[in-house]
Amino acid sequence: MLRALGLGDLLTAVPALRALGEAFPGHRRELAAPPALASLLALLPGNFVLAPARGLEPLPDELHGAGVAVNLHGRGPESHRVILSSGPAELLAFEHPDVSETRGMPRWRRDEHEVDRWCRMLGGFGIAADRSRLEIDRPAPGPTAVPREATLIHPGAASAARRWPAERFAAVARSERRAGRPVVLTGGPDEIELAREVAAAAGLADAALLAGRTTLAELASVVAAAARVLCGDTGIAHLATALGTPSVVLFGPTSPAEWGPPREPAGRHRAVWSGSLGDPHGVAPDPGLVSLTVEMVLSEVDQLPAPPSS
Repeated sequence: MLRALGLGDLLTAVPALRALGEAFPGHRRELAAPPALASLLALLPGNFVLAPARGLEPLPDELHGAGVAVNLHGRGPESHRVILSSGPAELLAFEHPDVSETRGMPRWRRDEHEVDRWCRMLGGFGIAADRSRLEIDRPAPGPTAVPREATLIHPGAASAARRWPAERFAAVARSERRAGRPVVLTGGPDEIELAREVAAAAGLADAALLAGRTTLAELASVVAAAARVLCGDTGIAHLATALGTPSVVLFGPTSPAEWGPPREPAGRHRAVWSGSLGDPHGVAPDPGLVSLTVEMVLSEVDQLPAPPSS
């Protein structure tokens, strides 16, 4: 299975991966994905082995000659050719007119939720995938203690277009503290300064600043322990979904109809969107995202249900 993308991409593919594990129980199941995601594989269903892969680079030698190769990476043709160059006996993929080997396979739909896309593709090959099965195993408690009833705020995102202004995240953090809810801030190594800016504006102690201090496995533990998550359209939103932690996800240039959390259980994950579309790779916060006010977001946070019991 080729899915050499990011955290959110991996987690939206969980129902498809689960279905493949059930469809091929006697096979060794190798997932070609970035090495940084290795620590999450133990939490995924299907007993997958990670084969380190980066983008559309040639597949590692151990994946050559596979009995079945599944393109969960994209519509092709580049990703199709990467897989076909490894000489699999069978390919499961979307049809692309430039790749004759895919003729007659399921067709790509542009405006389709990412979870549904891969479930539908597998269905075209007779493999039933349940799009609601997004859950992963809960991780063991990590070394970072998270206060009970904590609100986890993750202000970063891969592009500036998907980052709600830092001062607004800080305003939410201040409101949460006034409500008696402790706040922790997370982020990757390249988001430390952003998290510090939010922490300073919110008056948070250094202990609340977890950005750059957790591995991916430890971040999963923090999300699992939190009472609620507030973030933009980024990987940690999918981690909250996978672990059942109530969340509010702020959408900017992209629609939640394509990348949003599931509607069920009702109210557990709340997508906030202005209804406008834009460039998800833009270098400035999307106007639609900026139109979301602190009051709107706090209203959604207050409507979240209590977190599930461990």
